[in-house]
Amino acid sequence: MGDHSITKGIISNGLANIIQKSVRILDQLLLVPFFLTSWGAAYYGEWLTLSIIPSVLAFADLGFGSAVSNSFVLAYAAGDKQRAANLNKSGYLAISLSVALGILLTVAILLFGDSLQLFHKSLIPAHEAILAVSLMMAARLLGFYNQLVEGYYRSARKAAWGSLLGSGLHVVNILAGLGVLLAGGGIVEYTCSQLFVSVVFTSLYICMGRRLIDLSSFRGRILKEDLKQITVKGMGYLMTPIWQSIYFQGGTFVVRLTLGAESVAVFNTVRTVCRSVNQTYSIINASIYPDLQYEYGKGNMQTVHRLFRIAVLFSMLIGIIGTLFLMFFGFDLYEWWTQSVLSVPIDVWWTFMIGILFNAVWWTSVVTYRMTNQPYHFAIMSTFSACISVGCSYFMSLSWGLLGATIGAVIYDVIMMFYVLPDSCHILGMKVKDLFIHIEEDRIHLRQRIFKHGKN
Repeated sequence: MGDHSITKGIISNGLANIIQKSVRILDQLLLVPFFLTSWGAAYYGEWLTLSIIPSVLAFADLGFGSAVSNSFVLAYAAGDKQRAANLNKSGYLAISLSVALGILLTVAILLFGDSLQLFHKSLIPAHEAILAVSLMMAARLLGFYNQLVEGYYRSARKAAWGSLLGSGLHVVNILAGLGVLLAGGGIVEYTCSQLFVSVVFTSLYICMGRRLIDLSSFRGRILKEDLKQITVKGMGYLMTPIWQSIYFQGGTFVVRLTLGAESVAVFNTVRTVCRSVNQTYSIINASIYPDLQYEYGKGNMQTVHRLFRIAVLFSMLIGIIGTLFLMFFGFDLYEWWTQSVLSVPIDVWWTFMIGILFNAVWWTSVVTYRMTNQPYHFAIMSTFSACISVGCSYFMSLSWGLLGATIGAVIYDVIMMFYVLPDSCHILGMKVKDLFIHIEEDRIHLRQRIFKHGKN
C-alpha cells in the first residue's frame, strides 16, 4: 500500500470518525438537560447509579471480541483466508459462550440485589429499577458481537463504513431517548427504546459486514489452538473494560457513597465535558489504527514511526487547545447546558480541566498495544492505576468533598502519562525524544501528502 493509499485511508477514517465522535458528544451532552428537567437531579443521579450495574457484564465478554477481531484482520490481510474463516467460526462460538455467561451473571446480580433489597433503597421504584437494569443488560449482551464484526469492515478496508453505521446508532438512540423524555416516560420506557435500537443495529451491522468479506469458498472449522489463542489474548483485552468499570463506575459509586446523589450528577456531568475533549482526539486513534496495523504487519517501521509521531503530537496539541477553551468559556457553557440546576465549585472545575492535559499525552499512544496485539502491558497498568485512583477518590472525598474525588480521578491520568508513552515508544523501537526531534521533518511530509491528495 503506497503513501497515497495510506493518506486516503486515514482521511476517510478520520472524516467518518469525526462524524461518529461528534454524534457521541451530542449523545452525551444533548439529553442531560432533558433528563434534569424531566426527572430532576436526584432521580437522574439515581439513574446514573443504576447504570453502573450493567457495566459488570464487561467482564463476561472475556475480551474475546477484541482478540478475535485483531487475529481475524491479521489473517485476512495476510491472505490466509482459511485461517480467517476458522477464526471467524471459533470466534462466534467463544462470544456466544460469553453471552451465555452474561445471562447467568444478569440473573445472579438481580437475585442478589433483590435479596439484599438494594433496589428498594433507590428513589426509583424497585420493580422499575430491576426491569430497567435487565433491559440495559440485554442491550449490552447484544453488543458483544460487534467487536468481531468490526473486523469484517477493517479487513475489507471499509472501516469508515463501520464508523458511519455506529454514528447512525447513536443518532437513533438520541432521537428515541428524546422522544421518551418529551413524552414523560421513565427509565423503563427509556431502556426499552435503547434495547430496541440495539437489536435493529446489531442485525444490520452483521448482515452488511458479512457482505464485505469473501469467505464463501472457505469452510471454517472450530480449532482448539484458535480457541486457546482467543482465550489468552482475550484475557488481556478483558482488562480494558475492567479498568473502565473500576475508574468510571467505581468513581461514580464512591461519590454516591460519600457525597450523595446530587454530587454524582455534578461529578459525572463535569467529567462528561472533559471526556468530550477526549472524544475529539480519540478520532486520531480511530483514523490511523487500520493503516498503522497494516503497515506494522508488513514490517514497514519507518512509516509506522512517522504515523505514530504525528498522531501523538497532534493529540497533545488538541488537548492543549481543548483545555484552554474550557478554561475560558467552558464554565459558562456548562451553566447554560445544565440550565444552572447543578452548582460546580470552581476548584473542582479547574482540577478536571488540568486532567485533560495529562490524558492527551498518553491516550493516542494506547493504539500501540492493539496494533501489535500486546494487550497485557496496558491492561495490567491501567487496572492498577484505576484502583489507585478510585481509592484516592474515596479517602480524599471524606476530607475534601467533591474536590477530593476530582483529584483522585485526575491521579489516574497522571500515572498513565508517565507509563504509557515511554512504554509505547519502547515497543515500537523508539525513544520518547524521537517524537520531538523529527517535528519539522514530519510537518513537511504531512503537508506534502495532504497537498498531493488534494490535487488528486
